[in-house]
This record gives sequence, C-alpha cells and structure tokens, in this order.
Amino acid sequence: MSGPRAFANRDEGGRVLGTLLREETWAEPVVLGLARGGVPVAAGVATALRAPLGVAVARKIGAPGHPEFGVGAVTANGPPIYDSGSVSALGLTEAQLTEASERERAEARRRVERYQRGLPALPVEGRDVILVDDGLATGVTATAALRALRAEGPRRLVLAAPVCAAQAVDGLRGEADELVCVSRPHDFRAVGQWYADFGQTSDDEVISLLGRD
Repeated sequence: MSGPRAFANRDEGGRVLGTLLREETWAEPVVLGLARGGVPVAAGVATALRAPLGVAVARKIGAPGHPEFGVGAVTANGPPIYDSGSVSALGLTEAQLTEASERERAEARRRVERYQRGLPALPVEGRDVILVDDGLATGVTATAALRALRAEGPRRLVLAAPVCAAQAVDGLRGEADELVCVSRPHDFRAVGQWYADFGQTSDDEVISLLGRD
C-alpha cells in the first residue's frame, strides 16, 4: 500500500499488518517486537499468524549533547552500527561515540533481562522470523536488530511495520530478506504522525504482552 494511512493506535496497526502478512506462507514463524513500541504491533501480528511472540531490543546511539538525534544503534550483543552520513555531518568519529554506545548497550542488556524474566529467548535458527516495529523512520535501530538476528541463523528474516519512510525502506533492502509496510507515505515526517494515539509503551506493557507478568 503506497498511500498514507492514519492508525488509531499500535493495536490497530498490528491488526492491519497481521492481515497483510497472513497472505504469505510461513515456516515455523516467530514474531519479534522491537522494544518498546513495536511490541504492541507485533502482538497483533503474532495473533494473526498464530505464532509465538518475543521481543528484540536495540538502542539508539545519540549524538553527544543531542541524545535525541540518532547517529547509530546497538544491541545487547554485537558491534554498534553507525549512520556514516550523520556521523560525518556532525564532525564526529566513531571513537567519540564509544561512551554513548556502551551506555546504550548496558541499557539494552538491562531491558533484555527484564523482559525475558530469566526465560530463554525464542529460538530462531532455521525458522521464519518477522521483526516488527511501529514504524520505520531512519531504520538504524532496525538495522542493528536485523544484523543481530541474522547471526542466529534464521531461515528467512522479514522486517514489517505499519508505516515506513521511503528512505528507510531503501536503506534496509540489504538487511532483510523481505520488507513489508502497510503504508509508505511520501510526506513522512515522523512515525507518530500516522497514529491518532502514539503514547509511549512502558516496560510493564511489554512484559504483559509477552505473558511474563
């Protein structure tokens, strides 16, 4: 679907995305929500596909003094990735971002431990893995999560979201085997503009959706 669409909330986004994904054939699918906002969307997808729901954690690396401006991302394990264009435009080097990277890695590990509650992560080797987010703006956190998942040997790795920026789609084509978006609006400015309710997802909500509360 190429035209814009506003979703009432992440739950609706997940139901619509799940309906779209149900048209495909899957081999032992596993649905992983990119924490935190991707988990409510992933829950709808998991229901539609009758697949287990898990969580993936990737943290944005912010520019020094401007943490809201993402220049890279990191998972609990594995090397950080950087948006070379943004790093260069700010006159930074990757070495200057080491402290921020390690801080976000520590937070990623904390969240993984909290969400998993001591349980092992869903096995993905040899299975179809659908990584779900509430929307793709730059795609940098999704890239970090996809690379970490790829290392675990999935049969097929798919990235899915209700709404995607065109530039994010272009940048992610080489990271996932397939990229599924309900809407790819040309006037994309932020993920939140495509949701009537885009309130922050809490850790407690993630834990509840995973059935671990």
